[in-house]
Amino acid sequence: ALHLNADRTVRPLAAPASVSISTLDGGDVVQHLREGTLPHAHVAHDPQGAASALLRYPLLLAPGDSVQIAIELPMVAGATPRIPANSPTSVDSVFAAARAIWREALSPTTISLPRSAVDLERTIRTTQAWILINRDGPSIQPGSRSYERSWIRDGALTSAALLRFGHPEPVRAFLEWYTTFQYPNGKVPCCVDARGADPVPEHDSNGEYIYLVMEYWRHTGDRPTLERMWPHVVRATDYLDSLRQTRRTATYATGKNQVFYGLLPPSISHEGYSAKPMHSYWDDFFALRGFKDATAMAQLMGDTSTETRFGRMRDTFRDDLLASLTLVRQQHGIDYLPGAADLGDFDATSTTIALSPGGEDAALPSGALRATFERYWQQASARADSNGEWEAYTPYELRTVGALLRLGWADRARAMLRSFLADREPLAWNQWPEVVWHDARALKFIGDSPHTWVGSDFLRSAADLFAYEREADSALIVGAGIDPDWLGEDGVRVRRLHTWWGPLSYTAQRKGDAIDVQLEAGLHVPPGGIVIAPPIAGYLTAVVDGSTVLLQAGGAVVIHQLPAHIRFISSTAP
Repeated sequence: ALHLNADRTVRPLAAPASVSISTLDGGDVVQHLREGTLPHAHVAHDPQGAASALLRYPLLLAPGDSVQIAIELPMVAGATPRIPANSPTSVDSVFAAARAIWREALSPTTISLPRSAVDLERTIRTTQAWILINRDGPSIQPGSRSYERSWIRDGALTSAALLRFGHPEPVRAFLEWYTTFQYPNGKVPCCVDARGADPVPEHDSNGEYIYLVMEYWRHTGDRPTLERMWPHVVRATDYLDSLRQTRRTATYATGKNQVFYGLLPPSISHEGYSAKPMHSYWDDFFALRGFKDATAMAQLMGDTSTETRFGRMRDTFRDDLLASLTLVRQQHGIDYLPGAADLGDFDATSTTIALSPGGEDAALPSGALRATFERYWQQASARADSNGEWEAYTPYELRTVGALLRLGWADRARAMLRSFLADREPLAWNQWPEVVWHDARALKFIGDSPHTWVGSDFLRSAADLFAYEREADSALIVGAGIDPDWLGEDGVRVRRLHTWWGPLSYTAQRKGDAIDVQLEAGLHVPPGGIVIAPPIAGYLTAVVDGSTVLLQAGGAVVIHQLPAHIRFISSTAP
């Protein structure tokens, strides 16, 4: 056995040929292996807390051979060995028990796809597990090494992903824990770690916190938690209002500073502006989401005066934000939506926040919105060209899959998702680092792997393929991202995918020249109905529960009651 700091034991269940122990300053273990100079000490004390041990197992494997070596690695101090010494318990049985525990933990929501899409199905499942593994108590963390701390930014969007896949308890625990770090003036800290809250000015934090409270309510209807959070939301909203008021003065009413009028002050919340704070629209889109959700919460609480006050903040802030976007586009002569008012820069990954979770699709200038993601599509597609030149990108771009889908570009959304899935590292582990390098073996910074803020962007976009909320008309869009190729074999089966109106379950399958969609009961039909569009263009007729119905633009059918059976019939089907 190997004893670490007298509080945990690593137990190889098969004896190694040799063990080498060294300090960090004792040299690189890979170099020692190459030179055959492995240290032979049995004890190492490292003041940097970075001692290491290497267990050597010489193996001779013929083609097709395999050898299993099991080592128990305690994840927490004082852990009791799962397999006692000299026990006949097999490693396989312990491993099977662990698999059963995870299958149960990941069972609230299931998405079953045909063999051709098994990578997507498995990565959806695995990513949920990585997120839960990276947690530290109630703290939702994007990693367990470089990023072993908790951001409200990462935590809010990761919580949104967990809620969609039926994991409300980790979200409630995170929300209640993070709330304890709010400052008396209502400011929500951007980050919390073992030292406490980080005072760095990152002005997206308050909007993200308010959104998290409301998103938890939308998915759970947990009234007691909402009531406990409400005083904190009021303070957070008032602090957010105080920030925007600093840019609603005469200094910003005219002239070159007018592009900043009514926006939040500069901050470094967007990592691209960490060298110099900017008026980042990333902050503003989250702020607008916060003002909208605070107003909705005031209505839920029956606080009419606060609802009116927050509603005015929401409306004036949206007007100021849209005016700023127009001025910056004119000032810089650009046709896309910029990332920062100071720069007029292009940053589609940041702009996705305006669509999800922002829900401002209908309010944004349509031409600029489409130009933004047209340009992104052209740039990102170039990476797939074997002759293309690129150095690195961050898989945060997975957010764009949902954005492309909301613009009606399902083929592009799926193509981008396929390219991101190809960049998992390692592929079989269904995970992404924070940075993907063209040269996968380059000695470069990759962040943590698995990086589960990236993972949450994947989960939110993957869920969008099967259902997403359209805020403009309170409708639920179902199946907009389903690949036509998935409809063969056993088709697509969605079980309890969580939405603002409850858990959604349905199946979609091709039968001859028709497509059958069976929606199950259990969901509250939203005010705007359930909108279902066939994954394949050209269907001329739809039959709902035996009655022919009119198709909307794009061949969509709107359902107002459940359960429902929909059959899309092509021009050649009987």
